[in-house]
Amino acid sequence: MYTFESMENLKRLIDDAWYNRDMLSEASVIDAISQVMDSLDKGELRCAEPDGNGGWKVNEWVKKAVILNFPIQKMSTIEVGPFEFHDKIPIKTGYAEAGVRVVPHAIARYGAYIAPDTILMPSYVNLGAYVDTGTMVDTWATVGSCAQIGKDVHLSGGVGIGGVLEPLQAAPVIIEDGVFIGSRCIVVEGVRVGTEAVLGAGVVLTSSTTIIDVTAKKPIDHKGYIPPRSVVIPGTKPKNFPAGKYDVPCALIIGLRKESTDRKTSLNQALREHNVAV
Repeated sequence: MYTFESMENLKRLIDDAWYNRDMLSEASVIDAISQVMDSLDKGELRCAEPDGNGGWKVNEWVKKAVILNFPIQKMSTIEVGPFEFHDKIPIKTGYAEAGVRVVPHAIARYGAYIAPDTILMPSYVNLGAYVDTGTMVDTWATVGSCAQIGKDVHLSGGVGIGGVLEPLQAAPVIIEDGVFIGSRCIVVEGVRVGTEAVLGAGVVLTSSTTIIDVTAKKPIDHKGYIPPRSVVIPGTKPKNFPAGKYDVPCALIIGLRKESTDRKTSLNQALREHNVAV
């Protein structure tokens, strides 16, 4: 791991190169970018991380390094058996040593961290992403660049987790520990899904999606954030347009997973009680 001094030196080189692209030909800068990419791949650095106060902080300088990595890399042919790719970023390797199960045709790019005891069904994980231990990335699910996926998360079939590199200050999608995301859900634009929440099939969450808690006598609106243990389903709400009133998509919080039961039991109970499709 880095010392404070070595970390500050990396930050300085990356920041200087960000504002002076002529520095991208210098060996020290190329080495700094390479170190960041290697550390992302190993999970030693993250594009975003918990801030210790219940929130998250974006490491802008790490995202800068990811972006700066593209112009210094050359296109190359990657052959995997009968399959051929042509790209600047290598395919991630070393799964056996890392203790990760990878089912054909799962692909992760170099610079994505996949923790031990995770399972990648045929899926895609982009560079800068962080997938923590015990998580299942199910068939045809995608994890976008810099997305942060917690421990014991289940991304069901066809789930789309959006990525973000720019703007630098923009938060990536954050899926916290123990979350269950149902089939064909889409979570993009820096939305944060709180610990042990359940998203029923087909929920779409963007930064502008209205999330309505309908469990009390009066609705409570949220945007960009699903509170912990919420059970969420797709919904609609009326909106006035010049051509008339039409229903637009929203998300409805219809209940909570109970704290008194473990995650698996709580999930099954939540789906049963609220008749949520997954």
